[in-house]
Amino acid sequence: MLHAPESTPSDDLYIDAAYDMIVVSNRLPVDYEQAPDGSTTWKGSPGGLVTALEPIMRTTEGAWVGWAGVADMEFDPFEHDGISIIPVPLSADELEEYYEGFSNDTLWPLYHDVIAPPSFHREWWDSYVRVNRRFAEAAARAASHGAVVWVQDYQLQLVPRMLRESRPDLVIGFFNHIPFPAYGIYSQLPWRRQVIDGLLGADVIGFQRSADAGNFTRAVRRLFGYATRGSVIDVPDGNDQVRHVVARHFPISIDAAGFEELARRPEVQARAKEIRSSLGDPKTIILGVDRLDYTKGIRHRLKAFGELLRDERLSVEDVTLVQVASPSRERVETYRLLRDEIELMVGRLNGDHSTLGHQAIAYLHHGYPREEMVALYLAADVMLVTALRDGMNLVAKEYVACRFDERGVLLLSEFTGASDELRQAVLVNPHDIEGLKDAIVEAIEMPQRERSRRMRALRKRVRENDVANWSATFLKTLTGSGIIAPGVPEGLTSALNRIAGTERLLVALDFDGTLAPLVDRPEDARATKRARAAIERLAAADDTRVAIVSGRALQSLREVADPPQGTLLSGSHGVELQLDSGGVTIDLRDAELAGLERLTQILEEVASGAEGAWVEWKPAGLALHTRRVPANIGATLQRTARERVEAEVPELSVRGGKGVLEFSVRPGDKGEALTRLRQHAGSSAVFYVGDDVTDEDAFAALEYEDVGVKVGQGKSLATHRVKSTEDVAELLERLADARDMARGRPSRWT
Repeated sequence: MLHAPESTPSDDLYIDAAYDMIVVSNRLPVDYEQAPDGSTTWKGSPGGLVTALEPIMRTTEGAWVGWAGVADMEFDPFEHDGISIIPVPLSADELEEYYEGFSNDTLWPLYHDVIAPPSFHREWWDSYVRVNRRFAEAAARAASHGAVVWVQDYQLQLVPRMLRESRPDLVIGFFNHIPFPAYGIYSQLPWRRQVIDGLLGADVIGFQRSADAGNFTRAVRRLFGYATRGSVIDVPDGNDQVRHVVARHFPISIDAAGFEELARRPEVQARAKEIRSSLGDPKTIILGVDRLDYTKGIRHRLKAFGELLRDERLSVEDVTLVQVASPSRERVETYRLLRDEIELMVGRLNGDHSTLGHQAIAYLHHGYPREEMVALYLAADVMLVTALRDGMNLVAKEYVACRFDERGVLLLSEFTGASDELRQAVLVNPHDIEGLKDAIVEAIEMPQRERSRRMRALRKRVRENDVANWSATFLKTLTGSGIIAPGVPEGLTSALNRIAGTERLLVALDFDGTLAPLVDRPEDARATKRARAAIERLAAADDTRVAIVSGRALQSLREVADPPQGTLLSGSHGVELQLDSGGVTIDLRDAELAGLERLTQILEEVASGAEGAWVEWKPAGLALHTRRVPANIGATLQRTARERVEAEVPELSVRGGKGVLEFSVRPGDKGEALTRLRQHAGSSAVFYVGDDVTDEDAFAALEYEDVGVKVGQGKSLATHRVKSTEDVAELLERLADARDMARGRPSRWT
């Protein structure tokens, strides 16, 4: 089960509470159908989001909150295929104002860089607020105490804050499936502060691209002035408390194995051959598959293709363009006009260039079942994706997943999220018509050997980062739960190889639980031999600095770590620093000394209450260790210590860890220490590894080019995870090898 930290919300919110995991989206994962006899039936939707979340929903006894797709009808909750369904009603007026209006005629064009002009109407905004509150209330009623609620997409951006206010016990995630624009564009929205504030109610806010996450954090700084550190935003949350909100990219993907399985079916392959035959068996079939939307660049590809035919660089006898344009939002005026324009262009091009035996463009304005789409992917020699702005574009990934024969070519707009991952595609700027024409010809004429090389790399990427990995990565960031496999995962290997090429690297490492296994007696801790050897290799390089960042007092850290020469040290959670010039002296003021004396008396009295508990002295504080006592007794000791210290020495800073509670008269944290170490070393990037909650301050201080690695379970701001200290040792060995490779030396891992 997935759970949040304990709190005590109002009891009246739990009347219907039953579910530990709730997904909230505009549409339910089922479609409403009415049988001829008037009875109601529900048919599952085959979307990628449903595929990703179905297993999680079943294992966590989850529920899905959303609209049934039919206006002015209310349905009771029901179960479908093992998932509890909670329908939220929408009236016809709300469908027009909240969905077609504010969501798709205000937010959609605005978030897609104003490719079409957005409309701003106050009554649409009022409806958007009202409907968001209805979704939030439905989720709050259904959520059990400490449940995880994952809100999906731009139609529901106010839901996280509404949930936070009514149910502070919940763990709340939000994923934005479309782009988030630069502030100069976003600032046009009259309700810009309300939307940002709504999103900041979440614990984790996911985006398709790192650029989108960056646009969001910049908007937060401009509108609210909140501190941002890398992917972390410090959000004041009342009572002088600050919540750390993570805003970073989690690129969504597809069920790659499912698409390949369909593509390998004999009947689907036979259908692909039928499609080629029905088109006159041209040498090359170019395929475009899109919703009929102005963001997809359909006009640009038609213009480029028409000019290639006009200039006789292509001929209709050899090349056919198949354009699937599924209907989309046809009640919105902008979309009606777009359809008219596209169909006029297709008619003109076919009239100018088609022959009796060969059609220039096969235009299909309707959707197809998945099996037919896979057959189209197999039939197509070139996949044309020319979106002007797209959060991801899963069509590109679907095409790649289906081409197990390695014979297709993907031509991909650089303005799609997919272009960040699928770098072996033929990347294009669809606004550059001449460049687009040249790219189409390049794709058509590409030798098979080059096609295979590119497609192998593309397929490897899509298989590794499939939709199950996407959902698991997001939920692991949100909750800290999930199975961590031993070894160094592929995504971390890629990040390691990337950062290894930086000019000046700072490798900063926690000690206990990271370099050294946790032991009962802190003085017995030692780094593993493999980790020690890897650190020595890294520290010996002129372009790499190594730092050990610990909660231990500096003297204790020197004794147990025995650091290699030139290693930078941070002790007592950043209160002590040993740089190249030597250690930092801690001169405590009289008031701090008095607080330290009283603190000593309190903690020694508390520790005397249980055998195995002990107090550790630090230069600016003390730590109560409870690792050797039973968990329930340790929790009682820590609670007693915290209550007494807060009552008698209220100005002290408090920090919890694994089996330890620390108090300090001189505040500091690992994030501050890391910032000072970065500045001292003049580093262009930082590689930080830690296992404890105290390392979260360091992860929060990381920037976009840095890499953070969490060791073990637990909620974390780190982007990557490994399981154990042995995996840390392997990770450091790989990093040392990658640094050697960056300098032109061979690696044993290649």
